[in-house]
Amino acid sequence: MSYKHWKLEREADGVAWAILDTADSSTNTLGAAVMDELNLILDECEKNPPKGLIFKSAKEVGFIAGANIEEFTSADTPEKARVIIQRGWDAYNRLAAVSYPTLALVRGHCMGGGTELALACRYRIAVDEPGTRFALPEVMLGIVPGWGGMLRLPQIVGPAAALDMMLTGKNIDAKRARKMGLADECVPPRVMENAARMRVLSGKPPRQSLLPFMQKLMNGPLKGVVANGARKQVAKRARQEHYPAPYAIIDQWQNYDGNTLAVPASEPTSLAALVKHSTTRNLIRVFFLQDRLKGFCKDAKDFAPRHVHVVGAGVMGGDIAAWCVLRGMTVTLQDQSVERIAPAVGRAAKFFEKKLRDKKLARFALDRLIADPRGDGVRQADVVIEAIFENLEAKQALFADLEARARPDALLASNTSSLKLSDIAAKFRDPSRLVGIHFFNPVMMMPLVEVVAGAVTAPDAAQKAAAFVRRVDKLPLPVKDAPGFLVNAVLAPYMNEAMQCVDEGIAPETIDAAMVAFGMPMGPIELADTVGLDVAVAAGRQLVGEADPPRKLVELVSAGHLGKKSGRGFYHWLDGKAQKTAGASVPADLAQRLLKPLLAATQRLVRDGVVADAELADAGVIFGTGFAPYTGGPMNYSNSGEN
Repeated sequence: MSYKHWKLEREADGVAWAILDTADSSTNTLGAAVMDELNLILDECEKNPPKGLIFKSAKEVGFIAGANIEEFTSADTPEKARVIIQRGWDAYNRLAAVSYPTLALVRGHCMGGGTELALACRYRIAVDEPGTRFALPEVMLGIVPGWGGMLRLPQIVGPAAALDMMLTGKNIDAKRARKMGLADECVPPRVMENAARMRVLSGKPPRQSLLPFMQKLMNGPLKGVVANGARKQVAKRARQEHYPAPYAIIDQWQNYDGNTLAVPASEPTSLAALVKHSTTRNLIRVFFLQDRLKGFCKDAKDFAPRHVHVVGAGVMGGDIAAWCVLRGMTVTLQDQSVERIAPAVGRAAKFFEKKLRDKKLARFALDRLIADPRGDGVRQADVVIEAIFENLEAKQALFADLEARARPDALLASNTSSLKLSDIAAKFRDPSRLVGIHFFNPVMMMPLVEVVAGAVTAPDAAQKAAAFVRRVDKLPLPVKDAPGFLVNAVLAPYMNEAMQCVDEGIAPETIDAAMVAFGMPMGPIELADTVGLDVAVAAGRQLVGEADPPRKLVELVSAGHLGKKSGRGFYHWLDGKAQKTAGASVPADLAQRLLKPLLAATQRLVRDGVVADAELADAGVIFGTGFAPYTGGPMNYSNSGEN
């Protein structure tokens, strides 16, 4: 039989290979046509059963990226969504029930419906490569793993680990998948096909039959205890009215055996309720906004920098250097002396050990971070990033040296957060070379990087900068050269309003509680303390235009209380945590008062063309500040009539 998206190949030993190669797509996705052909393959194997059926991908970029999101977004009614869920639920139940052994050979990303397909197989082999990742990220879209993930994952790895995956959407790498029981084996690429053949013909029992007795209890009589514990943990992070999907996952696992189709439509945790909820629409919108940011490097996709030179070994510069190393690059890190560079190298060593979980790999990574007090690495670098303190004359003097020594084709970038790029470039021989690459603190956690084009920045330089940002697995946001660009320009008036509230006698804890309840990851007062109150003073003067900064802010800075870095600011800090007392009840209109200047600033920046349109403004503020994703972003929130 001829297939458009699949190939079914049979070998002499009786093993069959179902090879997915979604037509007209760079990645494998599970649209209606792909799922229909999967049923045809199962029909063929039912007529002529193989000794084993192995699923693999023909794509270089991964196994399966998940369901076709475009198809799901077009399902604008519960009835249409139910058809999509029913299709996958039935197909995977059929796959799980076949008489012959089945195996998923997972190399590269395995997301959503891809992971659910793997779970429906008797065996799973994970290929030991950095790109191999399992995930059930549906919760990030406001929906649930409806094709059997909520049923089978707890049976295979136990409910605690399964709920952790499903409620967070986190990725699991190949080695971790093997350790937790999600994969039966973790093998190198050179032996993956032989390993798959041997395992599928082995006759070994499936993982779920090997689950310990206590895990089986937690999947059965103790389900209620596990579910209640999970609800308490979710409630610490997300309110049900803002994010209903995690609560739906817990309820559907506990009460409906992971079958979303069995939940009555009248229930708040039903598929119908999720499809109609504004959060689901907004989170899917955010997903597509993220894809749009990823697309900004397409005109320079062949730019593949291998050597980065970072000048400035402070927290920001050192963390930029460490992140680039983690993404496979060699980095030379320059500062005035080895002693100034050493703390950054020490932080990087701890970071590599934590992220890589392998001392040998961490040591190899650290070998690629080279202390370079004389700046010799600039001559070989593909990308040069300046990350020194915010002083115009110092940056101009530094770039005069860097421009003279860097290769003519090297990308020259500043990580400035407040100075105008055109002012820094004023003394360049060729100012068109300079571009802004503005990371956010903490570098390891914040996904957004602003790519700043000055008035004379060459388009090619901006494209290369966006390509570099994607190479280090961040999201590039093109912005024009204006004070504070986008993110800092909307944060400054928001934080200033919060500190004016403190001057009026409202407790910092109350202010922060109002915004955390709204859905922010951190309140504005704690954020100011984290960034540094000296930085807040400077940003307020430049970006808010306040003749008189907030009184309490000035008092604290004058006394040397700069926030987290000094141990005291609006809060006392102990072991890196703000020490808070119980605040008063939150006034009903406080959150809207605090949001008003942020929303107004975002609208102004769109109007002034600092960012190209409202969608990109929403993307930038969500990924650059953590603005409550369930709202769809500040512009979407302003237009929704909810504020």
